[in-house]
Amino acid sequence: MTKSTPVLIDRHPGRSAQTIGVARALGTDPELIHEPSVGVIGTKGDSQCYLGVMSKVDAIHAELKNHIGSSANQLKMRLVQPEYTIATSDGIRNGTREMRYSLIGREVTHDSFCEHLSATGLAGTIAVVACDKPPVGALAALLEHNEPAIIMSDGAIHPGKDPKTGEALDIVSAYQVAGSPDAELRDRIACNACPGIGSCGGIFTYNTMQTFIGVVGMQPLHMVAPPSDDPRRVDAFPKELVGHLTNMIAKGLKPRDIVKRDSIRNAVIVCMAIGGSTNVVLHTPEIARAAGFADFWKDVMTPEEFNYLSQQIVPVLTDARPYGKYSMVDIDQVGGVQVIVKELLDAGLLNGEMMTCTGETLAAQVARLGGKKADGRVVYPVEKPYKPTGGLRVLGGNLSPDFSAILKLAGVEGGLEGNVFRGKARVFEGEQALLDALDKRPETFQNHDMIIVRYEGPSGAPGMPEMLDPTSRITTLCRERGIVVALMTDARFSGGSVGLVIGHVGPEAALGGPIAFIEEGDEIVADLNKNELNCPALDDAATLAKRKAAWDKAVAANGGIHPNCGIADTRLLHRARTSAVPATRGGGIHPNREVWVRAPRKAERSGFSPRNKFRPEAAKTF
Repeated sequence: MTKSTPVLIDRHPGRSAQTIGVARALGTDPELIHEPSVGVIGTKGDSQCYLGVMSKVDAIHAELKNHIGSSANQLKMRLVQPEYTIATSDGIRNGTREMRYSLIGREVTHDSFCEHLSATGLAGTIAVVACDKPPVGALAALLEHNEPAIIMSDGAIHPGKDPKTGEALDIVSAYQVAGSPDAELRDRIACNACPGIGSCGGIFTYNTMQTFIGVVGMQPLHMVAPPSDDPRRVDAFPKELVGHLTNMIAKGLKPRDIVKRDSIRNAVIVCMAIGGSTNVVLHTPEIARAAGFADFWKDVMTPEEFNYLSQQIVPVLTDARPYGKYSMVDIDQVGGVQVIVKELLDAGLLNGEMMTCTGETLAAQVARLGGKKADGRVVYPVEKPYKPTGGLRVLGGNLSPDFSAILKLAGVEGGLEGNVFRGKARVFEGEQALLDALDKRPETFQNHDMIIVRYEGPSGAPGMPEMLDPTSRITTLCRERGIVVALMTDARFSGGSVGLVIGHVGPEAALGGPIAFIEEGDEIVADLNKNELNCPALDDAATLAKRKAAWDKAVAANGGIHPNCGIADTRLLHRARTSAVPATRGGGIHPNREVWVRAPRKAERSGFSPRNKFRPEAAKTF
């Protein structure tokens, strides 16, 4: 700025003063302070998941700064300083009451970024995200803001190694030895399971959702799989990202032009094919809502169609943790996520015409990346898959009238004779009661027990915690004793959970759902031939009425909240208690429990269906 070239202040010097100060501090041209703004956002938290984010944000910010200016081929825009949102570490918090804040953290990220995007008026954004929930909150905020934006994952952690056995390790390995009496083993695994920086390396929730974000079109596919410490993330990717964002701004390409009905369907199908986390059915409804679809399960994909895809159409293509051997780092070494996408495109299982943030269709992006063929060891071809059917299943029945219950079939290790599990209910009023029993009385668990953990749903906990700690202990207990112990809950699971575990059972116990009326010793039937979860005792009207009356009395005597619900002793937990929506709507915090939609979309039907093999009754909503 010189005396001969005064800064344009538009008769509002008060508004301009700090903007000029920011431009000076960032080393950009004050003449651009009234132009639309661009910037970088990132996530930060208390675990190694987030330790690599700042270096990527700084590298992208520096690259963006190099492209800002008034010269030809530069972005004539105002650069703003990077913004971060706080986040919770799922790995550190599992098995504690602090885990109630994990899913709420998705909402906090969403709100924080919404405030920054809207108040700053960002006309172009690059987001660097890590861990499980912040990426979903960031994507939802970008979709609501609906200005050109692109996402890059920070990247996964490398596997650890047991120095004694040479076995590959990850965080799930550490949780699975929690019940071991061998103190040296527990210490050895804990000290070696999580080396370096980066988010969880298996096909847990982080890599499930990063794959989702890539396939849905908001992240370049080749940026999903490289580990956090891959030098490309600071040397090469920032320039690519800024180039893509510049192109999006020039073309007016916005998130809602990318995240459409068929791109969401593509992403769900790929998540099935990687045996992804059950959390995908919790996060997808919130992403769909932010993209303009009032109800994912009606406007994008029905439960019947979801199950038909998983049962008949989409195989599991990856031999990956937690149900297999390899990590996302291994998938990167055999060609990356684009290999999986290419397999599914070539098989006619995806709509390749959907637009992506690179300015290309999904099929064109894969073709440009030169996707390799499946290696047959880490990533399998569609014609000879790792598992013949998809990894997820949603269940109805008298315990799940919302059709919300979700099972990660790819992680089931036994107990489904003829696709049916029959067990005896072991009821626990909250996760801590189960952890106490697993710690102190593990011998009390018997073959074909069905553990019931309730009052841990979105409203009941509040916050719907995930249960990697107890599911890992149960998995180890079952392997050691050669038995099958199942678990069902109105809470949710980590993507690292394996075994016959059924989450999101709804309506939740805190709202008087059927799970609240199960009693110790009741028979529980999970029938995957019918995709139902039932308690035969509740089919008797008199029995149900008696149990419901007792529940109503307990609620009335406790001021309208069942005494087994968790304490909502902070403003944030109280918001979740009073305004959380069901798992089928994403489990998030919305006013008056109603899911609102900004600029709702009109009905979208492309006519595309994978292999065109859907049954008429499953395809009727196309």
